[in-house]
Amino acid sequence: MPRIYLDHAATTPPDPRVIEAMLPMWTTYWGNPSSIYLEGQEARRAIDSARKLCADLLGVTPKEVVFTGGGTESDNAAIRGAAFAQRDRARGNHIITSAIEHHAVLHTVEQLEREGFRATYLPVDAAGVVDLAALEAAVGPETTVVSVMAANNEVGTLQPIAEISRIAKAKNPKVVVHTDAVQAAGAVDIRPATLGVDLLSVAGHKLYGPKGVGLLYIKNRTPWQPLILGGSQEKERRAGTENVAGIVGLATAMKLAWDEFDARNAHSRVLRDRLLFELPERIPDTVITGPADPSQRLSNNFSCCFRNVEGESVLLALDMADVAASSGSACTTGALEPSHVLTAMGIDPDLAHASLRLTVGASNSSEDIDRVLDVLPGIVSRLRSLAG
Repeated sequence: MPRIYLDHAATTPPDPRVIEAMLPMWTTYWGNPSSIYLEGQEARRAIDSARKLCADLLGVTPKEVVFTGGGTESDNAAIRGAAFAQRDRARGNHIITSAIEHHAVLHTVEQLEREGFRATYLPVDAAGVVDLAALEAAVGPETTVVSVMAANNEVGTLQPIAEISRIAKAKNPKVVVHTDAVQAAGAVDIRPATLGVDLLSVAGHKLYGPKGVGLLYIKNRTPWQPLILGGSQEKERRAGTENVAGIVGLATAMKLAWDEFDARNAHSRVLRDRLLFELPERIPDTVITGPADPSQRLSNNFSCCFRNVEGESVLLALDMADVAASSGSACTTGALEPSHVLTAMGIDPDLAHASLRLTVGASNSSEDIDRVLDVLPGIVSRLRSLAG
């Protein structure tokens, strides 16, 4: 029986069309893009073409797109780059983020606190939505950066980024607004003009593209300074010889995601909704986490907690049943602490230990969901009986 992959929020299998676009960058156009001779200029043209494509998809100019080594680097570069640039302009040292951000954001802000910055972590409600009144109260004349993710990677909550940006800039027009759109790309409209943001992060491997490549949108004239130094690449905004194949793969993956936006999301919603509405009927004491309204969460995200069960045991049993799933963020796998996202949403730490995230993708079928709905109730029932 073939394995079922239900952890697309962690990473996605590369689309064959993406791999096809990348192959010539390894076999034919392998030159260093910084070189002035033919081989280098062929690679340079590939990057320029990919940059224009990404910019067009985001509705921005090519010079506002910086290619990075992935979503984590993009988040780090966005927040640190804006925070230090703003402080150098004597605009303050206060950063605002939410309590449920990815650790690429939270750990960056925590490090900035150790370097003399001040931070506010906004609370969220039971669905994981940021408290807008708390945001408005927090923004002041010393606030320099506001960073709130567009969609949560664990429970799929969609944040009102346009409203967050409006509130922040109304209180302090010099605030730089960043959004981590790594999970949201391909699922909602992330065009910076729509969201009203100055900085935006994307990662290739969440879009059926390659790992190790991402982009950072930097709005023209945004106060910002580079994170990685040592070369003139990316107009001196990100040093290091470019990952040409990865960049081409990212651009191709984004183009496919934009072109197939409606079909992919419609497919995901059908499968996701079966999990949302059928699984609690089959497994007593299932607590859905994230928004109850399916329209307020990512189209592919199902998340829950099971009472009186250890989450890791559920994952191991699913793996033995040939189902790949997750308890939350892939970046915290192995952590003993309960999810910071779930506890911030008010979920009891003991219950948070029993979390499950199932994220569907393009290759999943209704038959896959049938199998999960058949297998999972028995797993939970057996584990509960063993727990006494």
